[in-house]
Amino acid sequence: MAPEPFHRRNSEPRPLDGSLEALSRRLGLEGAVGVGRLFAGWSDIVGAAMAEHVQPVRIDATALVVTVDHPAWATQVRRLGDTLLDRASEYAGVERPGRLEVRVRR
Repeated sequence: MAPEPFHRRNSEPRPLDGSLEALSRRLGLEGAVGVGRLFAGWSDIVGAAMAEHVQPVRIDATALVVTVDHPAWATQVRRLGDTLLDRASEYAGVERPGRLEVRVRR
């Protein structure tokens, strides 16, 4: 017997741009353009050298979460906390997250 199909509340196909807009609003961003701008422009926000070691993971109104490849980069990013939050929100044209969360990749 075949498994039951997955059912959404509205089983009609939806345009991708509408889904991205809805997701972005839930993340506290003004739209998918802001999310894309943040991730695409990450090296402009933090600089090329830092972008090689620090990657954005998630952003919403409460936090910008980044991963780093070494504890030394975590220290550097934490020192830049408020400046980084300001630059990221200004660059992406989104509400400034309340905090910066730094995770060290293993």
